Parts: sequence; C-alpha cells; structure tokens
Amino acid sequence: MAQREWVEQDFYKELGVSSDASQDDIKKAYRKLARELHPDANPDNAKAEERFKRVSEAHAVLSDPAKRKEYDETRRVFGSSGRFGAGSGFAGYGGAADAGGNQGFSFSDIFEGASGAAGGFGDLFEGLFNRGGAAGPAPTPSRPRRGSDLESEITLGFRDATLGVTTPITLTSPSPCTTCHGSGAKPGTSPRVCPQCNGSGLISRNQGAFSFSEPCPDCRGTGSIVDHPCPDCTGTGVAVRTRTVNVKIPPGVADGQRIRLAGQGQAGMRGAPSGDLFVTVHVGADDVFTRTGDDLLVTLPVSFSELALGATVTVPTLEQPVGVKIPAGTPDGRTLRVRGRGVPKRAGGAGDLLVKVTVAVPAKLDDRAREALRSYADAERESGFDPRGGWAGA
Repeated sequence: MAQREWVEQDFYKELGVSSDASQDDIKKAYRKLARELHPDANPDNAKAEERFKRVSEAHAVLSDPAKRKEYDETRRVFGSSGRFGAGSGFAGYGGAADAGGNQGFSFSDIFEGASGAAGGFGDLFEGLFNRGGAAGPAPTPSRPRRGSDLESEITLGFRDATLGVTTPITLTSPSPCTTCHGSGAKPGTSPRVCPQCNGSGLISRNQGAFSFSEPCPDCRGTGSIVDHPCPDCTGTGVAVRTRTVNVKIPPGVADGQRIRLAGQGQAGMRGAPSGDLFVTVHVGADDVFTRTGDDLLVTLPVSFSELALGATVTVPTLEQPVGVKIPAGTPDGRTLRVRGRGVPKRAGGAGDLLVKVTVAVPAKLDDRAREALRSYADAERESGFDPRGGWAGA
C-alpha cells in the first residue's frame, strides 16, 4: 500500500483503537475483528470479506513498529488531505525571508524541533524533497509493496516437538489470485506502464522554494495501470482463499518458539513478493519426561536392593530403551547421567538424559519377604549401621 493510501485511510479507526493504543491492544482488537469477519464465519458475504481485508491491512501496518511510526509521521505532516496546506504548517513558506531576515531555512531545523532528534522526519522525507527547486535524482521505478506477515499457532505433542515433525496447517488469508496469477489483469491481458509517471510510481511537484515527489494519482503509486481488471480479484492480484501449508518443525523446538516460513504470508499486490508466515509452537506435557534446556529428566522407580547391591536397569528414552548401571550403594534421589540421549541440538548432537532414582516401597509383603526383611534389619543393627547417625533429631 502506497503512502498516499496511508494518508487516506484511518487504520486506528478500522481496528477501533485510539492512536496511542499499545501493541497488545492492537493485537487484541485485530484478533477479535478477524474472528468476527473471517470468511469462514461469513460465507458469501462480500461486505465482511472486504472489511476483513481492510482490517488485515490496518493490522499489518500498526503491528509493525517501524511501519506504524512511518504511518503516524506521514499523517501528521500531510494531514487527511495528503497535501501541504494550511493544516500542514507549511503554507506561506514559499521562499520568503524569516523573521531574522534570512532568506533560506533548513528542513532539518524544523524536523529536529518537531521530533526531538535529527533523522526523525528527515528519514521519512529523504528522497522526496529537494531544496530550492533543484532537480534531484531521477525517480526510481516503483517496487510493489511486499505482502504482510501472517501469524498462526500450532500445538504439538512433547515427543513430536522434541524429535521434529512435518505437520499441515490450514490458513484462510489473502493469497495470490489463481485466475490472474497475481498480476491483477484479466487473463489474456497485461498491465501497462503508467504514462503519467513512466512507471516510477512518483510524480514531482514544485511549491514555492521546494520540489517534492508524491505517489502518482493515476496508478496510485504502483507504476502500472490495469485496463482490464481480473474479475476474481478486481485488479488487486489478491484473493482471500483457504490453503494448506506444510510446516516443518525442527527437532528440539521449545514451547513458545516461532517458526518462520519465508514467502508463505499474505500476498503482495499485483505480483509483489508475499510476506512471511510465523508459526508459534505450543508443546504439550509428557507423562514420562520433563525438559530442562537440552536435557531430559526422567524419574526412575527402583527397589532398595537395587540401590544397595547395584544393578543394571532399563530406562526409557525418546526412541528406544537403554540400559543404565546403578552403582552399589547409590543413595535414594541421586541423578545419573546418560550422555547424548536428550533433546537434539540445532548445531548437531543432543543433550543428556538425567535419570533420578527413587526407592519404591512395596505396599504389601508376603510372609517370606517379611521374614527376610526382618533378618536383614537384625543384621543391619548388628553391623552398626545407623541411618540417622549424627542427625540432630536422633
């Protein structure tokens, strides 16, 4: 969307928020409207579809801090009319001397005073204004504006997220029109170069001591004119449709991590590049494992005899069980480390599997086991072993 169109539209009004709304307020307002106006919820409702497009465009600008700043500054300077005039604060500066008798003045003086730092408005107007009406560099051909980025969410099981998986998601969003392939022109025809701006998308005007460029009104800054618009997208090259995108989740993705799919976002106008798709991954809990960074933690029930005498026990991993040696005399609660059996790392290799051993006490004993345990208790006392030796409460 060209800056001229920014001036003509009130994106804050489209979303129903104030001009000083926070990014969270803008996101909440967009999500609410997107749910209400989504084509899936309003089949065959052209008005809702058009409103959905406008809301999406507003969110694309206001959700991006850099675009929002540029939009706000553009509207402050040009006003709703899109031209310098009485309301813009520049009327009457047609090269007249200032109060001190100085003939000239610098835009940077004005913009530094208005924005508090050099480069604020100066960056916005760089390449648009030329001092004293001198001819500046020739306008470069207009490049169609890239499509907006899209966001989606997906919930995965713990093991799928840890090992990696490819999963499809369904999106309903503005996409390249399949009839005109994004050109905006009726099949069999092509857009032509705008004769007013010679394809640059900009025209130059002189006003007093200044000359500046603005989006061409004939082609609306696109540099081309569609004489025979595509009947399905009305010349925009974009149509709202439902599509399926396969998302490749890399091994080891963490809860809340965002995956970027380049070029899978909203289509650009008239064949411009599409934006990107960002998918936020939510990871469910697992019955066996918990994750700590790149390590996996598993709690392993063992018997007292296995800890006292030592044993080799089978421990589950994400793929297949492994044998873990418990040294004789291992205390309850100790954590054993199995290297390379944790979460796969992006740079290669994997974290470790941490096995915490905990004694499982039998709820019932038969006569033989009870008698054997009493014999052991007697032998333990005779050997002088005291589990509470030196304890303050003993």
